[in-house]
Amino acid sequence: MSIRILPPPSQRWPTHWLIGLFLVTPAATAVACQLCYEAARQMLTDGLQLDMADRAVLAVPGTLSDQYRIVAVVKGNDVIGDIVADSVTGIDVPEEGGDPHLIVRAGGAQQWTSLGTIPVEYADWLRALAATYVIDGERRRAAWPRSMQPSPVLSDAGWRRRIVLVLPHLEDPTPLAARIAWGEVSRAPYEALDVARSRIDPATVAGWLEDPTLAARRASCTLLLGFVGRPEDADRLEQRLEAAWTTHDVTDLAAMIGADLELHGPTRVDWVESKYFADRQRTMPEIEAALLALHVHGEANRTVPRARVIQAYRVFIKERPPMAGFVAQQLADWDYWDAATEYAALLASDAVKDPASHFAVVNYLQHAAAAKAALR
Repeated sequence: MSIRILPPPSQRWPTHWLIGLFLVTPAATAVACQLCYEAARQMLTDGLQLDMADRAVLAVPGTLSDQYRIVAVVKGNDVIGDIVADSVTGIDVPEEGGDPHLIVRAGGAQQWTSLGTIPVEYADWLRALAATYVIDGERRRAAWPRSMQPSPVLSDAGWRRRIVLVLPHLEDPTPLAARIAWGEVSRAPYEALDVARSRIDPATVAGWLEDPTLAARRASCTLLLGFVGRPEDADRLEQRLEAAWTTHDVTDLAAMIGADLELHGPTRVDWVESKYFADRQRTMPEIEAALLALHVHGEANRTVPRARVIQAYRVFIKERPPMAGFVAQQLADWDYWDAATEYAALLASDAVKDPASHFAVVNYLQHAAAAKAALR
């Protein structure tokens, strides 16, 4: 990955950077922890497909070619022993005598889709996962742009229950079970991962981080470590962050900053401000990672209070005037309008030259004006 050094303030910020930040931040917030970049990029996880399905069963090859016999029902009103006569995608060559396939079908789909094989003993676990979707409770609002909001959305209580269910299966010997578990951890709202405290061994998580075969899951492992880590884990994470800062390495940087903030609390925000907002040698991906980490904590409004994140955003606006629009939408989402004076001054001075950033600032000021008028 090439390293892009920030251009001088007099140059325009490329529109695609700002748009990219919007796409991976507010839109994904309501469903996924966007600190796990790969999960945010590939939102159609096995768990999401299970949620979207009207019918889900475990089935084995039948006596006739291209037919499958149901051996367990996960969702829907199918009956054990019935034959699935419609076509099933995702199966190359059916194997007799092996584990059944988890096959799902949504709404008006013309065919079933196999998510992989899994022993029939996992049927109860799969049913419990599917049931978390109907747990009542607050469901997160879809943030801007709403067209990017994946569906369906679990309640906060549903997510917490789901994470409790998947934690024991993160390194399950059955590949599909492990894949489902990691996928759900990756796409869960950040604050739902708090249930990992006392439910998972920190030494195990630290070991996963050192395992090169689990590199694709390192962001999720890092986030988990933020919730369960010991002082020695916090020290190692600080060393990783210092090394990343020295080399401008952005690999899992957002997750590392997020976990570091979880381990140390609001006092660590000063470090983010000085290392990433005030340092003119930082690259655009590094700044995006820092903003993502802060945004997630601001949404959670727990370990690092939202008020402290907003304070950091105000520092960012002051330190990076041409990029001030990067945080405008988040501030609006949080109904924080006290940055209107700074934003108006930046527009008046023509400091915000990028069209997308300019639009975000104008949108913020319009909503701020409307909020002020509503109070009269």
